[in-house]
This record gives sequence, C-alpha cells and structure tokens, in this order.
Amino acid sequence: MSSPYVGKLTNADASARMLTSSVATLGCAFAMVIAAAVAVVLAITSDANRLEAERQRDRIDATIESQVRLRELRFQSLTAAGDLQTPFAGPDPLAAMQATLMRLGSRFLEFDGAYIVSASGIVFAGIEGDGPSGQVGYDGLKHFSPALPGGSKTAPALRRLPDMRGGPGMSAWSMTHDGFDTVSVMVMDVPARQGSLVQLLGPLKIVGYRRVTSTMLAELSHRYRIADLRIVTEMPADPLSRRAIPAPDGSVRAWLSWTPERPGDAMLRQFVWALAGVGLLFGCIFAFVVHRLRGAAQQIALRESQIQRLAGQDELSLLPNRRTFDLRLDQELAHLGRSGKGLAVMLIDLDRFKAVNDTYGHTAGDELIRQVAQRLSRVVRSGDTVARIGGDEFGVIQTHGTFPAGCAALGERILEALTEPFIIMGVATTIGCSIGIALAPEDATDREALLRLADTALYQSKNGGRNRYSFFEAQMNRTLALKRMVEEDLRRAIENDELLLHYQPQVSVDGATIVGVEALVRWNHPEHGMVPPSEFIGIAEERGLIVPLSEWVLRQACEEAKRWDGIRLAVNVSPIQFRHKDFVANVIRVLDETGFDPSRLELELTEGVVVDDADAAEAAMMDLRAHGVCLALDDFGTGYSSLIYLRRFAFDKIKIDRSFLEYMETTGESAILVHSIAHLGRALGLRVCAEGVETAEQHRFLQAIGCHELQGFLFSKGVPADEIDALLTREKPFATVLAAA
Repeated sequence: MSSPYVGKLTNADASARMLTSSVATLGCAFAMVIAAAVAVVLAITSDANRLEAERQRDRIDATIESQVRLRELRFQSLTAAGDLQTPFAGPDPLAAMQATLMRLGSRFLEFDGAYIVSASGIVFAGIEGDGPSGQVGYDGLKHFSPALPGGSKTAPALRRLPDMRGGPGMSAWSMTHDGFDTVSVMVMDVPARQGSLVQLLGPLKIVGYRRVTSTMLAELSHRYRIADLRIVTEMPADPLSRRAIPAPDGSVRAWLSWTPERPGDAMLRQFVWALAGVGLLFGCIFAFVVHRLRGAAQQIALRESQIQRLAGQDELSLLPNRRTFDLRLDQELAHLGRSGKGLAVMLIDLDRFKAVNDTYGHTAGDELIRQVAQRLSRVVRSGDTVARIGGDEFGVIQTHGTFPAGCAALGERILEALTEPFIIMGVATTIGCSIGIALAPEDATDREALLRLADTALYQSKNGGRNRYSFFEAQMNRTLALKRMVEEDLRRAIENDELLLHYQPQVSVDGATIVGVEALVRWNHPEHGMVPPSEFIGIAEERGLIVPLSEWVLRQACEEAKRWDGIRLAVNVSPIQFRHKDFVANVIRVLDETGFDPSRLELELTEGVVVDDADAAEAAMMDLRAHGVCLALDDFGTGYSSLIYLRRFAFDKIKIDRSFLEYMETTGESAILVHSIAHLGRALGLRVCAEGVETAEQHRFLQAIGCHELQGFLFSKGVPADEIDALLTREKPFATVLAAA
C-alpha cells in the first residue's frame, strides 16, 4: 500500500519570515495601544481643565453681576423709601437735597462717590467720601464714562440692567479703564413723588461710582475662591481666563484676568504612574511573546516532517485520507492508457457503526474505526490503496489481480474480515459492511464518475440487505434516473392530468356480479413509457409527493365512478396521507366538489396507518364514518396486531392478503388461516374480501368458507374505465372465464 508524495507546507525561511512579521505586528500593536492610552489620558485631562476654566469664567461673571446687583439694591432701597424725595418747600430746596444726601452718606458704603444730577448733567447734590462734592467732581467722573448724563452722545452707551421686580427705576452700569484706574459706575432713575423737588426739577438720576482696587480684587478672590484675580494691560492668551474692560472711547486696553485651576494636571500627575505601569506591563508581555514566538518557530521547523505525513493521513485510523485517496486514484487512472490494465474502486460502509457509537459512546466508535483499518490493511495486497474517506466509510483502489473475479475475491475477504466480532471495551461486537464496486475503464475513466458509480453500487448493497457487495450495473443508473424523474416530473404530471386510473373489479363470491372496483393509478411517461406504481409510489412517499398524488387519485376516481350506480369505489390510503392533519377535511371537500355519494366510497387502510398513533387514527376514522364513508382493513393477517385493532376500530370490511392464497394449494396452514380469517370476519359482522384470486380452485375454496367478495386476475386485471363500462353491460361478465376454469 502506497501513498502519493505530499509537498512541503512550511520551511525554516517561512518560519523566520513569520517570526519577523509577528514581532513587527506586535510592536506596532504595542505602540498603538500606548499612543491610544496617552491620547485618552491627555484628552481627559484637557477636557477637565477646559470644563473647570469655563466654570471659573462663569463664576467671575456671577461675581461681577452680584456686585452690580448689590449696588443697584443700595440705590433702589434709597429711592423706594423716599429718602431722596426732598420736599420743595423752604427757602433753599437744593441745600436741603445736599443735606439729605450727606445724611445718607453712611448708606453709600458700596460707592466711593454719589451724585444726583439732571438729565443734562447738572449736579444738584453730591458726595465724595465723607464730604460734599459738586459739578467739578462729577465732570471728572464723566472722563471714565462719557455716556453719563451730560456727557458725549457718541460715547458707547451704558449697559442696561434688566428691571428687577418691584424696582422703582431703570438702572445702567459700566466698568472702564482709562490706562491708570478702573472705575465701576452705576446710574439709576430717581422717581418723582407728589410735592417733591424731583417733581419740580424734572427727571433726576443718581450716579454712583467705585474704583476697582487690588484690595477689592483680593477680597473678591478670597470670597469667591478665584486664584490671582487682577487687572492686566496685556491680553492673556487663554480666552477662558480673561474678561475685557473697555476704555472710555470703547476700545479695549485692559483685561480682568485670573489663574484658573487645572484639575486635569493633577489627574495627569496621577495617570503618569499608571501609564508607566501599563507600559512596563506591555513591555514584559511583548518580551514574553517574542520569546514564545522564537520557541514556536523552532517547534515548527521540528514538526515539518510530521506535517508532511499528516497532510495525507487520517489521524484516527492512520490510513491515507480522502485527499490522498483522490490523488492516488487520479494517478492510477492516468496510467490506464499506457499500461492497458484495469482497476477497481471499492467503497465500504460499516453497517452497524451508528449503533455501536450510540450504545457505547464515541470512544468505542473510534476504537472500532482503528480496528477496521487494521483488518482492511491486512486483506488488501501490496500496491493496493486502502483509505478512510470519512466517518465510517472506507475506500479501496485495487490495481492488481484479474477483474472482476479478483474484485469478488477481495470483496469476500473484506466481508469475512469485518464480519468477525470486534472486541470493543471488553465486549464482542459484530457489525458487517456493505461494499460497492466500480471498474475502470469498463464503467468510467473519470475519478468523479467512478466514485459516483461505486456509491450507486454501495447504495444497492445497502438496499439489498447489507453485508454484501455489489458491482455497478447499468440498471442501477436507471433506478437513480427514475428517482430523479419522479421528483422532477411527477408533480408536473399531477398538475397537468398526465396520470390515468385503472380499475380492478371486486365481484360477488359466486362470480356473477361486480359489487365494487378498486382504483389503481398508472403513469404513462412521455419518455419512459408506462411506469408501474411499484416504481414511483414509494419514491413519491420519500419525496413528499404522496399527498397531492393521493388527492388527485381520489378526485379523479370519484369523477369517473359517478356513472356506475350501485358500485362501491375502493381507494387506497397511504399512511403518510392518512396522518396529514387535513386528511379528513380533504376527503369531505373532494366528495362535495365531485358530488360523489360518500356511502359508495370505501377507503382501504393498512395496519401501519393505525398502529403509529391509535388515538388520532380512531378520531379520524370516526369522523369519516360520521360522513358515511366506509373503511376497509387491507392486507389483513400480515400484521402482528390485527385482532386488537379489529376490536377497537369500526371497519366495514377486511381484505385477506394475497400472500395467503399464493401457496394455499401446497400447504395446509395457509388454507387453515384463510378459513379462520373468513369465519372471524363473519362473526364480527364484517364483509370479507379475498385478494389475489387466480385459479378456479381458490375460487371454490373461498366460496366454500364463506367469503363475501373476490378480487384477482381470475376475473380481471386493472382495466381502464371504459372497459368497466363494458363489463357492467353484461349480465354475467365472468361466466365464460369461470366455465373455462
């Protein structure tokens, strides 16, 4: 036994290249992971810094807003209480207003100075610190805010504050820097009251200001937790850590700046150690992987010889595998033309391998495969090839010996070797095998065709009873072709009404009259001619076509049998058809659509129909009988439980199987059985019909024991419907046949 050369799959250079590629890949992956980790950390810290800077900027805005609102509340409390509403009675109302403003000076602690002025900028009263102030002081204040009353109309307008609920007047505010000082100014309307000086002088405004000093900024920085709050004249680079302070002319030459907190930097300092640890870990892993890859490359080089062997060998049986088998077969077929010799291909399938696997487990199955491989290797000759093709299937290429005698001899040796018991897990196990043989060049010269034909022969061996060998024959191809034809053509034949029905008469026991007919389907194929039911009924059941076929037979038979008044119509029911969930409904529907009398329909059931699911079968049969359909038990006596089901199910007729009449003339046992069945049927009140009546002796015997009906070639074979018409026109259609017998 030899096997073809299998080329090298790996080598040292390939291993080195693989190692280099793997190291480079791992290095890139390592760098990418580290870079990704650093990028994630930097993104997190940067985002944390940005969010904190935004929160601090919002806090600065809120701080300035709170300071402005505080001053606004100071003004509003004065104007709302009416303290500034000086009555205009008296010799010098303006002096009274100045006195009132001085008296209220303690309530202007939030301001460095305050003035009551007209809309045109005329000062009526004013204070600076603890002393009075006049027009000169107010004009100096307009230097910082030209938009104050009496100032430049082209100057940028003061910022209007939203009205506070319940506030007495409109408020405006500004903060400016003139290059030396920063001043915050607030203006508010003084509402007029009945009899007050404001009513006499017209609309008045109260103006307050305060210089923004480093002390004030330090206090705010401490109070609102803002680091290094200050005013600078160089614009800070970070837009989130500055706020512009306009100059009197509207330009910006100073900024309120602070140092924002950077929580991300603190996080980064913590992450540095984690990143260093991750980098160290990855470095160790990288070094370990490189070390293992070097070892793996060495192992690959050592295993090259083993790989070469295993590439063409089945690991379990240690026989050549399917790939090697195909290569060797191609080589031998290529030599056929030059050597002039033939060869044989044998496919071997173990018969009871699945039972061993299911009973003892997969370990036992593996051991059985190994022992089978050893026995096959011993029975083939040197130069022949035996291989495990897959599962429990083996193949043999026989190139030595005479054909086909040598093949038959090898087949016998294989059967003998594999029929002997195997000791599996301490238990003696017998399996056997089936063998299919195809010859080259007689059957085929192509590998795929030769294997297909050998598989066809193997299928024949398994169907023929197993534990045998079969040579491929042309008839097997016809069987396969027939199966394919049935699957492809039968459905079309049903749809196109290409089938036809024959009817076999069922006659009274005296042979004088026809009491019924049995519908028998026939198929006249346009290419293959008349196909007998024995060749396509079983295949139709396998391929799932039996239900539409049976429904077509029932419908066609009912349509044709309507013209035979008083004649019962017997139709066979397949077990698959009977178990269909819509079987009863389909029968009733066909009867309704064809208008056939249900009492004339007789459905013939076999014991296999009722054995599988007795409860469901009983329910269906009761439903059919409720609609008037008769039921007959076909092939009675061939099953092991006929009497049990006769007692349970309501059959109208039993049919004695033809096998009891076949040898009735030569053995007395068959005659006794038939006699017993007839008496049993009569005792149960059932009609008894005997099938397969072919001789006058059988007729006389069945008449003597009390059968009611007879059916067989003695009277007629299955004939077309028009011949049944002719038989029914005769008074005694079978008198001539019976007289001649």
